[in-house]
Amino acid sequence: MNVDAFIERFSEGLAAMEELPLPQARSAYDKLCRTFAPPDPPGMRIENTVLSGVSVRRFIPQRPTSGCVLFIHGGGFTIGSVESHHGTAVSLAQALGRELVSVNYRLAPEVDYATMLADCQTVRTAVQPIALVGDSAGGRLTLDLAHSLIEAPALGLIYPPIGELLLEYLGEDAPLLSRSDVLGIRKYCPEINAHQGDRRPPGTCIEVLTVAHDPLTLPMEAAVTNWRKAGASVGYRCAPQMVHAALHAQSQLPAMGAAWQDFCLKLKQRLNE
Repeated sequence: MNVDAFIERFSEGLAAMEELPLPQARSAYDKLCRTFAPPDPPGMRIENTVLSGVSVRRFIPQRPTSGCVLFIHGGGFTIGSVESHHGTAVSLAQALGRELVSVNYRLAPEVDYATMLADCQTVRTAVQPIALVGDSAGGRLTLDLAHSLIEAPALGLIYPPIGELLLEYLGEDAPLLSRSDVLGIRKYCPEINAHQGDRRPPGTCIEVLTVAHDPLTLPMEAAVTNWRKAGASVGYRCAPQMVHAALHAQSQLPAMGAAWQDFCLKLKQRLNE
């Protein structure tokens, strides 16, 4: 599959969701994302459970190395779940060779951003992870979770909204995510509109993955530059020709897959140091 075919299929799926009530739209989104995920790796144990009142999905590879990783899914804060990002989570667990806990945090408009963050904090406290990884909206939650800690563990950030959500700081419109889409986040999560705290590194060891066509890439690259100047060790890669959400199809998109494997490898190396 090439990226244009992915954009067409994903766009059609999103368009079909527009006329649905939110609960059905969320279910449709989960199914859409799972259509791009490869089969689970042999021997991977997967468990749905509840930790301190928050539902999670645990991914446990064969002969895991000690220490677990906390994963926070994306979806614009209103959709997305452990189901929609199952493929990404299981791939990460397999690549790192460690247990991964994916958080099924509550969503807007039913709850506010502070409650979403509290759900993630609850699970972090329960599992004491050696790394925090977040995708898109989950990357924003990962950033704020890290900023709340005296000493953050290793971080993995996958095209998150960062800094002030203003047109002057964003890149150009792109397929699957426009500048208006990004600004629309403020409707449900006004708390993340202006993050002066993003000017300082959220941790000392960070791996970042972006894509070439995404309005969030420009501010992320600016943040990487600032964090490196401040002394943080930041690994960075940008998948050429790729778009926001392409990580769902990384097993079918060579450029996305290569960037993802590099991200996972470098994060694994940090965890093994």
